Amino acid sequence: MDEAPQNANRYQAGLAVRRSVLGDPHVDRAEAVATDFDQPFQQLITEAAWGTVWARPGFTKRERSIVTLALLAALGHDDEVAMHVRATVNTGASRDDICEAFLHVAIYAGVPAANRAFKIAKEVFSDMDGGKAGHVR
Repeated sequence: MDEAPQNANRYQAGLAVRRSVLGDPHVDRAEAVATDFDQPFQQLITEAAWGTVWARPGFTKRERSIVTLALLAALGHDDEVAMHVRATVNTGASRDDICEAFLHVAIYAGVPAANRAFKIAKEVFSDMDGGKAGHVR
């Protein structure tokens, strides 16, 4: 069986999901700076993360967003935490959802990881709210 059509379909499905979650500007920037060196990586994450996992029917985008944030926070992937906090405007995950996810991180992955995630989320919320450092929920 030829993998090329299946991979092309998975890539196109992944690109659509990636755009719906992260937004066209983010994906366009990532594609614009891709080089011959990292293009295979861009293809891999589009097909595997977005076209296989995020495209599955078992979880909603909101649920996947919450799980993703908890995992990224637990692993200390700060840039990805910020990116996925921003993406919640497209996934339907609320600020309360993010808080609950990070509380789980505190218990199951450690207070320092959750503390860092809360700090990052507050900075992102402030940016999203036009620099207002008030109530973030």
